Formats: sequence, C-alpha cells, structure tokens
Amino acid sequence: MKILVIEDESKTSAFLEKGLSEEGYAVDTVADGEAGLYRALHHSYDLIILDVMMPKIDGWTVIETLRKSGSNTMTLFLTARDTIQDRIRGLDLGADSYLVKPFSFTELLATVRSLLRRNNALPSDCLRIADLNIDFASHKVMRAGKKIDVTPKEFALLALLARRKGKVISRAVIAD
Repeated sequence: MKILVIEDESKTSAFLEKGLSEEGYAVDTVADGEAGLYRALHHSYDLIILDVMMPKIDGWTVIETLRKSGSNTMTLFLTARDTIQDRIRGLDLGADSYLVKPFSFTELLATVRSLLRRNNALPSDCLRIADLNIDFASHKVMRAGKKIDVTPKEFALLALLARRKGKVISRAVIAD
C-alpha cells in the first residue's frame, strides 16, 4: 500500500514516514500543498494524509482540487485545526476521515487500516494492486480505469504473480 504524506512540519513528517514505513507501507512525503497536489494528481496512492495549514496551497484547496479532478483516493486530514466547523469543512470537501493534532499514533494506524480496507473492498473474484484491477471471473484487466488487452497466457501469468504478490515464485511453478 502506498501513502502520500503532505505535511510541512518536518518532525511530524519524519515521524509519520518512519512509523508508517515500519508498518509496511510505502510512504512518500512532501512539505507543501503545491508539491502534494502535483504528486497526488500524477502518481497513484492508496491513501493521502494531509495537513490543512501548509505553504503555497492549503489542504482545503488540495482536497477540493483533487475531488474536482475526479480523484477518489482515500484522504485523511491530520491537522491542528480542531473546531467542529473545520472538521465539517474537511469532510464536506471530500476527506474520508479527520484526526486532530496532537494525535495517538495507534489511533492514526487504526484509521489508516480502516480507510484502506474500505478502499480495497472489491468483489472476491477481483484483485486490486495499486491502480491495477484484475477480474478473475471475466478475465479483464484494468489499469487506472483503462482496459488492458491480454492473451489467456498473459492473464494466467498476471493472475499467478498478483495472487502471490511479494513472494518468490520458482520457474517450475510459473511453467506449470
């Protein structure tokens, strides 16, 4: 799972990167809203963790622009903005969750796991890896919403590799 952290406070950003990486997530960090928006629009992420008060572009504008562009990437606001109006605004703009600083890292991890579970809720005959969707029932492959034509052998090989993601597969198993 790939996470983008958009956070201008260097200590918080480093803490999040270290903690999330230790939990097995691939983490990219950026220190301002403009760079964060660019990365979110041009790269594939399973989750974006976003601060509100940042240089160049604030978090409100980042989430609003992402949603207007059609992005439905799960987004978590992690911010010191703690009023009810701020929370409502963040959720109304399209955030999937909202945590207030200072925060408990264990609560953040539980929220991340919850959001990622929702994000990966596909039928059991489908598998999703980043922006790649494999439908085993219909033998269809989609990447970033676009259909990829594959031969039956290519599909079988892709299915084998996808189902065993992260594991070494011997030549004999591939040949079979």
